[in-house]
Amino acid sequence: MVQRSSTMVVSTDSALNCAWKPLYSQEALARGITHEFADWIYTTAPYSQQWGKWQKVTEMMKENDKDLLARLEARGFLLNYGPDEGGMFAKSACEGGGFYIDVGASGLIADGNIGIRSGVGISKIAPEGVVLESGEVLPCEVLVYATGYGSMNNFVADVVNPEVADAVGKVWGLGAGTKKDPGPWEGELRNMWKPTAVDGLWFMGGNLQQARHYSRFLALQLQGRWLGHQTPVYARAPVYHKR
Repeated sequence: MVQRSSTMVVSTDSALNCAWKPLYSQEALARGITHEFADWIYTTAPYSQQWGKWQKVTEMMKENDKDLLARLEARGFLLNYGPDEGGMFAKSACEGGGFYIDVGASGLIADGNIGIRSGVGISKIAPEGVVLESGEVLPCEVLVYATGYGSMNNFVADVVNPEVADAVGKVWGLGAGTKKDPGPWEGELRNMWKPTAVDGLWFMGGNLQQARHYSRFLALQLQGRWLGHQTPVYARAPVYHKR
């Protein structure tokens, strides 16, 4: 495995117990928290107010996973914990990915059953294998490109044309100032679940929680437009509120 850049790793146990169990579980339901109510709790707080909570949960995850993380680093695996240590929540909001909820591969890397090269790029693909920038050749019979998520703008450019993609502008991201989420800070996800600058082009995305919650509001906006009540188009003008 060639690791081109650092990523965040969190165990399934930490993802479930630190992040989701307090609101999405039988225990939460017994306290009167239905999944609809949990969706409201997670989605209605302003993003500028979320970072403190995300950082605390990320610290809990790091403590819970400290043995796995230490073993990964000992193998040379490059770790990070998201913009401002906001973990997988901040990475999801700003980058649409860049984290891995472990289902077994991390343990194999930590145990040495999956070899790893990190901190070095790929120079070329040769008949005999992968040639690294260091000159080292990694022989392989099968090559798997695991290159992560791409921007929805790229999909629009491919499916429609680049001009429409440019007219829409960036989709997803808050403007956190990171490589995949250039600023300025805008306070909400760009072009998601709302009218865009291209008439008739709308975007749905996110996880099940977000899709379940926001789809009803997207549907209401569509119905409103069908009935002749126009809703505002997403404004692309910079918003300079700091988080």
